[in-house]
Amino acid sequence: MPTTNPHVLYIAALATLLWTTTSLTQAQTLAKPIAQANPQPLTPQPIARNLQNPWSLAFLPSGEFLVTERPGRLRVVAANGALGAPVQGVPEVAAGGQGGLLDVVVDADFASNRTLYFCFSEPGVGGNSTALARAQLARNPDRLENLRVVFSQRPKVASSAHFGCRIVEGRTAQGQPDGTLFMTLGDRFSRSQDAQTLDNHHGKVIRIHKDGSVPADNPLVQRAGALPEIWSWGHRNPQGATLAPDGKLWVHEHGPQGGDEINVPLPGRNYGWPAISYGVHYGGAKIGDGATAKAGLEQPLHYWTPSIAPSGMAFVTSERYGKDWAGNLVVASLKFGRLHRLELAQPFAGKVVRETTLLTDLGQRIRDVRQGPDGLLYVLTDQSNGQLLRLLPQAGQ
Repeated sequence: MPTTNPHVLYIAALATLLWTTTSLTQAQTLAKPIAQANPQPLTPQPIARNLQNPWSLAFLPSGEFLVTERPGRLRVVAANGALGAPVQGVPEVAAGGQGGLLDVVVDADFASNRTLYFCFSEPGVGGNSTALARAQLARNPDRLENLRVVFSQRPKVASSAHFGCRIVEGRTAQGQPDGTLFMTLGDRFSRSQDAQTLDNHHGKVIRIHKDGSVPADNPLVQRAGALPEIWSWGHRNPQGATLAPDGKLWVHEHGPQGGDEINVPLPGRNYGWPAISYGVHYGGAKIGDGATAKAGLEQPLHYWTPSIAPSGMAFVTSERYGKDWAGNLVVASLKFGRLHRLELAQPFAGKVVRETTLLTDLGQRIRDVRQGPDGLLYVLTDQSNGQLLRLLPQAGQ
């Protein structure tokens, strides 16, 4: 008899090997499939090796790197790739499955305040949930100081999946930090229906001040019964988030079997999961009634069916790879171990008009991608001996 165990079916979905792509405008009009360009060569330059399932990367003003390892370690990696000892003071994490120590970002004023933010699977009564902490990295960067958990997803549940957990510092349209943080939160897999209700944090994007308080202009502050941190809802498992130069948040999320999405979450909007989806359940059953669109539910800017299992996302603002790269979006694929370069109708805006696959011979799951202060792209490979790689342009770029 076929298994009905959802976790077995979840793993089974990774066997899907076909790949196509389509684009959808926000006006809900299907576009023709986007032509796949020939893979463009980039040269991966190893910086650090022997990282255990690295999840996130941040850049320090000193030229060093901060890297999280999912089992619960935060490391400072020297510019020459030397791994520092695990930074002390990281709280206990619920490591296992998809859980552990996940995203990390440094404050815009890190050079003066040494503040960083990280999210992790926090154990507690009822199971675990995604939490957001702030701390200061000591001048001798061997420990965290003044640690405080400023947000915990509610409720905690017994699950090792769908934590979401990407952090983005909010900025104004003029590029100035506005004192807020966005964080993506997964639906915890077994609680997908929660993504459509507002009395919980499952399947949501939230927005808070850096001290954990709620901004007065959040969209649901005045709505009875709604949690005030919520910015948008109807998300499944968003593991990529970045800010465009105009201050707009971009997010991507894992679909089920097919239906990975890119969205530009607007305040107070519902992005549909699981009422609508371009994917199906693991095993092929319909999601709900099988609808891909319904009144009052937002359509994705772009989606992939079958899935690429996206994780990590960044805008390219430099011309290190050529002028035509500036304004492009890059997305990492866990499933195929490659990067997807998405060219948009306008720089940093509009629908996807062209897609190129990169690093197709890498042969390793890519967990995160970031643009560094030098304008180059950096990626983390997700394996027990993971690497931090710098992507060098080909000659002539």
